[in-house]
Amino acid sequence: MVFLNPVHSSVQLTEKILIVPVVSTANVSQLAADLLIASLSLERIGIFDSSFLVPVLGSREDGAGVSTPLELYGKPGLDVVIVQQRSPALKSQKQEFIDVLLDFVQTSGVAAALFLSGVDLSNRTDSQMLTPTYHIYPPTAVPLASTPLARLDTLPIPEYSSPVPQYPLGSTNNDSESDVPFIPGGSLTRRILKTISKSQSSVPTAAILQFVLEGDNRADAALLASAVVAVLGLNVTGFKEPRSWKQGLFGAPPDETLYG
Repeated sequence: MVFLNPVHSSVQLTEKILIVPVVSTANVSQLAADLLIASLSLERIGIFDSSFLVPVLGSREDGAGVSTPLELYGKPGLDVVIVQQRSPALKSQKQEFIDVLLDFVQTSGVAAALFLSGVDLSNRTDSQMLTPTYHIYPPTAVPLASTPLARLDTLPIPEYSSPVPQYPLGSTNNDSESDVPFIPGGSLTRRILKTISKSQSSVPTAAILQFVLEGDNRADAALLASAVVAVLGLNVTGFKEPRSWKQGLFGAPPDETLYG
């Protein structure tokens, strides 16, 4: 089955930068993708095979049809395309989904891939209190110099290290933490980076991670989106929230009569 079904026959991904949010803590990466899609006025240009994901449907922002679990957004004249994932991978399909997604990255002709993920803030160490935003590369990553992600090495976004061990009681496991640090709350992020390392991908790849707690994460999403804008040099002045955010994203406000 074809993984990406373009909405228009003219969709071209060659030399584009692909942004991929990973379903993780507080859904901050999906919210950041929402902000970037709305602020850059991107349109849906493709629909992915979502058989690997939990089935979900919802109305689209423009009211024209439905949204599916995995879609691609872009527009002519912009060197960035954004994946939006609205539901997690099925438990039995996690590695299959990663393999198909990374094969798409490798064969689509994109110039670089930037993954976004949340990290559980409750595990943060004292030394990680200075900033919530970090970066991480696959262990065998293509050097970022002279690539679209080169700014990541020059910005004040520190390299991520795990705040806690994956096995705190000292149990042993063949899955060494020395190659990719444990990412609490990062869901498939670590597995994606490990799979990239084993595949020897030729596409420059990095991930931006942000420590967050569950709650009203609009400000966290704006911070993560700001990091993406800085890394990619996008022309964004102020973020535009999607209309769907104004229709109960974090629930309706409480009835004021409750307070007398």
